[in-house]
Amino acid sequence: MVSKASEEYLKTMYLLKKQKGNIRVTDIAQKMNCSKPSVNKAIYNLKDSGLLNYESYGTIELTEEGENLSKKILEAYDIVYLFLKEVLNLEEEESKKEAEKIKQSINDNTINHLAKYVHKVLDLNSLDCDYDINKEKCRCCVRRTANRK
Repeated sequence: MVSKASEEYLKTMYLLKKQKGNIRVTDIAQKMNCSKPSVNKAIYNLKDSGLLNYESYGTIELTEEGENLSKKILEAYDIVYLFLKEVLNLEEEESKKEAEKIKQSINDNTINHLAKYVHKVLDLNSLDCDYDINKEKCRCCVRRTANRK
């Protein structure tokens, strides 16, 4: 299990990879508004956890496990954000800020229940497939169904 701070680094690295095609220490530091030494420390902790591959001054690559965890982190954020924005009708910026805070303090079981509720209220699809944020198959099923609507 990784710390909440490490989750933020993973999420940032995943987003940078999607946006820019590569992950650089400088970009991470800039995006997270922190120092390069802080980023390097986090990188080595994540490397030791098997979530990324990195050699000094080389490229940063998320492992399959690191990428899957990054997707899970983003999905949890999205579920909380949707609840705040679409169900509670909070303003977008407030929803983003609050979702970040809330996501870091709730467990997977709560996320699973919240996901089922959000999808039911927004009529995105039925989550009768025993949705679990830890199961890639169910997440794909949810996305495919939601995209059809």
